[in-house]
Amino acid sequence: MKSLASATFALILFAGVIACAKNHTAAGAHRLATESRAMNMQADASSSASSSPSAPPAVILDTTYPRTEGRTIAVRGGANGADRLQAAFNQAAPGDVIVLDAGAQFVGNFTISSKPDASGKWLIVRSSAANKLPADARVSPGDASLMPKLISPNADAALKTAPGAHHVRFVGIEFAVAPNWPTNYGLVLFGDGGSAQTEIQQVPHDLILDRCYIHGNATSNLRRGVGLNSARTAIIDSYIADCHEVGADAQAVCGWNGPGPFKIVNNYLEGAGENFMLGGADPSIKELIPSDIEFRRNTLSKPLAWKTGHPSYAGKHWSVKNLFELKNARRVLIDGNLMENCWVDGQVGFAVQLTPRNQDGAAQWCTVEDVTMTNNIVRHAAGGINILGHDDNHPSGQARRILIRNNLFEDIGGPQWSGNGRFLQVSDSDAVVVDHNTILHSGNIITAHGKPNANFFFTNNLMAHNEYGIIGDSASVGLVTIRQYFPNGVFKKNVIAGGRSAIYPPDNFFPASLDEVRFTDRAHSSYGLSPASPYRNAATDGKPIGCDVSALETALPVTRAAQAAR
Repeated sequence: MKSLASATFALILFAGVIACAKNHTAAGAHRLATESRAMNMQADASSSASSSPSAPPAVILDTTYPRTEGRTIAVRGGANGADRLQAAFNQAAPGDVIVLDAGAQFVGNFTISSKPDASGKWLIVRSSAANKLPADARVSPGDASLMPKLISPNADAALKTAPGAHHVRFVGIEFAVAPNWPTNYGLVLFGDGGSAQTEIQQVPHDLILDRCYIHGNATSNLRRGVGLNSARTAIIDSYIADCHEVGADAQAVCGWNGPGPFKIVNNYLEGAGENFMLGGADPSIKELIPSDIEFRRNTLSKPLAWKTGHPSYAGKHWSVKNLFELKNARRVLIDGNLMENCWVDGQVGFAVQLTPRNQDGAAQWCTVEDVTMTNNIVRHAAGGINILGHDDNHPSGQARRILIRNNLFEDIGGPQWSGNGRFLQVSDSDAVVVDHNTILHSGNIITAHGKPNANFFFTNNLMAHNEYGIIGDSASVGLVTIRQYFPNGVFKKNVIAGGRSAIYPPDNFFPASLDEVRFTDRAHSSYGLSPASPYRNAATDGKPIGCDVSALETALPVTRAAQAAR
């Protein structure tokens, strides 16, 4: 008990320090290592309480624009502009502002060097027209004329960080790949995913992409928009697009060798393989688990021009997998996002994958735990969520303490997405809570397989039964599956339209069809319950069964149109 209290106190102290923006610099790398260990100590100490709700991120990054007290360094484009820009990166001190001409092109592979400790001062790199960009709202390709352009002429990054680089904020910058260059492996690389970064002291930290436009080209391969192998890094109000590759996974944002915390808020993320992913390769830093991730108000989408057989298909068969995937992550908040367009291709089409993966066999500590998924819309996908308790190829940690609450799943399954229409596929998990979701799907509610799931709660959800409802491998529908795969589970106050009460636990509801639920206006995708609905006050908490549509809409992304509407 004493060690738990001490670890918790250390974590609270650490969170307070971060929240007050007392950030570490290169000279404080030892403190970064110590605090990272403290965060893991707290999580390990509480891991025995596996039935407890998911823990939220212990650190929420403050991205308030800092005061600047140094020089203003203007960098013009044109001849030798790339040399001048790299020289400015090398010479600028924390507290300086580098101003790049809007519309100017800087062609090259640029590196942010490490600077001495400067007590939390930031280097700002911004467009000369930054004041014309939207405030507190997402940029779009239409803003490109207001941005200077950093263009990679080859397979290497347009921008990368030196070991230990810190406290740099990019505002209103476009990052792109030269036209007709066939393959780029990563456009903005924060940190290193391989053998060049094996110690926590080497990790770049305190980095922000603010209202930036990061993109590939329509017909070329871009494996990764942003490589997130860093600490205390934020991507806010930005637009990342055309991240795709033939025959390989591509992501808008992906990280596996950085400890976090990460703040990914109000961005457009477009990736063919995975729009956002943590994991996918073994960390080179021993025992590293990306932790304390705030992932809110983003739009994750795959253009239908990428879908073979669709009328808008553009003719290039990119490798398509899912919208959001965690393979190694801890304390993740997924809130207020719009996730759409995911079909069967390189995978079976689940929009969300929560699956611990010791990818190459050298990181058996990998886990997916303390995940909170609330107030999201997931739509136009072959399947909903897949939770795999343990890696089925190598030893790993367990998927545990996962909360899925107040989400809308719409148009899941059906012939357009070529999938099985399953809402949830689950195996060998611990402490998964699925509560107050509205689910419009064509397949099974839950498909269970492998080992049983401990401490599973399924309450206050609204959906159709469809053919098999809740079913497991080698088990019949309903109670037999529940007893075998969810032996101490709770299934209560769910509306299962078209199901048979005799084969399910008591205290659930079985209207003949979804029409009897009485949505506000189902034909126009308004899924609140009307005053006439018999389920309006029937949940365990006295609220309507299904999701709270008002809370969900309040949490959604802030584009300029949404900002104006509010």
